[in-house]
Amino acid sequence: MNASFDKAANNYDLSFTNSVIGKAQREWVYHHFSKILQQKQPKTILEINCGTGEDALWLAQQHFQVTATDISEKMIAIANDKNQFNNLNFEVLDCTKIAQKYTSNSFDLVFSNFGGLNCLSINELQLFFENANQILTAKGELVLIIMPKNTLWEQLYFIGKGKFSEVFRRKKECTTANVEGEKVTTYYYNPSDIERLASTSLTIKTKFPIGFFIPPSYLESFFKSKPRLFSVLNYLEKRITTFSFLSKYADHYIIHLQKK
Repeated sequence: MNASFDKAANNYDLSFTNSVIGKAQREWVYHHFSKILQQKQPKTILEINCGTGEDALWLAQQHFQVTATDISEKMIAIANDKNQFNNLNFEVLDCTKIAQKYTSNSFDLVFSNFGGLNCLSINELQLFFENANQILTAKGELVLIIMPKNTLWEQLYFIGKGKFSEVFRRKKECTTANVEGEKVTTYYYNPSDIERLASTSLTIKTKFPIGFFIPPSYLESFFKSKPRLFSVLNYLEKRITTFSFLSKYADHYIIHLQKK
């Protein structure tokens, strides 16, 4: 994985973690993820692309044994400053090298939030699924939040801006995203792409939209000053949150896979 995200580390919590949109999208991730955790009750969890550690802290509070990793040393440094749990360990690690770092049957569940895996090319993502299969216990599971190709919010945004060449940019093989001043090569995957790339070792159990009505984070400045409108969008999100067919049209989607 080429992106380091060191440049984004210092402002990440301000620009996303603690933002109105970031909090709302994370609440919907937790809504679905909590149900999976209650059913599976994993003992050991590996988080990849953990950023500044917000999700790892949430998992540790629930007494899971958590190992949280990120390729960015600065992200991990910030996460470590927050850590007050004996059952949580942060490590610097490239997510394409998990099978080199951990042995087989190391984790009951692998988790990745908010598009970290969108930094992987098709070949890298397929290799990731093969590596994850190696380190998972029998019937181990993955819970991944990924950015799809058909996000309606983004298409409407670029139409409104008159940037018609950008309307379908997610459908390209890859594009460049600006993450707090760092240029990140980004690939977008619909649920059908994940099913195909993971099919040799994993099966899909569920998938749900995250951010069909709730907008992408780059619209934070607009919606922060319109709390009533945002409340309406959040209410509408609640009404469609189990409509799995909307996953490829949302800002992100959560997909739950299990080792064969």
